[in-house]
Amino acid sequence: MEHISLAAEKIGQVGFLPITNTLIVSWIIVIVLAVLGYMAGKNVHMVPSGLQNLFESILEPLWDMTREMAHARARTFFPIIATFFLYILLANWFGLFPGFGTIGFWETKKVEPKAISQEQLATGQPGAESKEAGTSAQQNLAGSAVTQTSIAEAPHTERTFVPFFRSLNADLNMTLGLALASVVITHILALRFLGFWGYISKWISLNPIMLFVGLLELVSEGTKVLSLSLRLFGNIFAGEVVLSTISNLLAFIAPLPFYFLEIIVGVVQAAVFMLLTLVFMTLLSEKHVGAEEH
Repeated sequence: MEHISLAAEKIGQVGFLPITNTLIVSWIIVIVLAVLGYMAGKNVHMVPSGLQNLFESILEPLWDMTREMAHARARTFFPIIATFFLYILLANWFGLFPGFGTIGFWETKKVEPKAISQEQLATGQPGAESKEAGTSAQQNLAGSAVTQTSIAEAPHTERTFVPFFRSLNADLNMTLGLALASVVITHILALRFLGFWGYISKWISLNPIMLFVGLLELVSEGTKVLSLSLRLFGNIFAGEVVLSTISNLLAFIAPLPFYFLEIIVGVVQAAVFMLLTLVFMTLLSEKHVGAEEH
């Protein structure tokens, strides 16, 4: 893991759609989940074994927790929060595989020349641009006045390493997309369980106090997106930086404890995202106090 960048690197482009290395990894994870899910559910037995046993050991605790929190709505919420958990978990763990961030290609980019002055060259500032082309300055060097004119930096190229695969949730675009999906699905389910007027009454009321509370809750919906996306991104990206730093210092034994730590962090962050989504769904789809839930 030698390559660390905030933005996902572009591998290619299909029409107007840029293909980034994190997008490729997301496709791989979707395919892996689909294949594993098909194989686990192909021959279901009363006494589970193999993949069925593995999936049931993961999903049963999730189902029990969903049923305890959401009650009658558990059957609707469970497939969504289980998908979030499995997808984020695999995304976090895939980033620990050998080759992520290290297998790729070198991209050559032409750097446009910049106007610099002889004075900037002399003072070790070759990258600073002159404010106006063609301007001159006078400087007394060795007792004589020498006119300094701006000169153009010679054009050159830069080589940048572009990895084919990158840890998925170390890309803020991906975590932001997951957070938006979580919040949008939460509101759609609230509309389904409360109805249109029941949903609107959560935000708008003739009571001034309740109206103020509703406006505060509307603002909190935006903070949910920031909270879900930045928490996941920050933890995974920080782990990637730590692994890269330790690997550059001592490449063999030293990174192993940090790899085990990142495995645990991957599980914890997937569980936190899933649990917060479940809590948001449960709270937003609840009827007002005193209303019966059938």
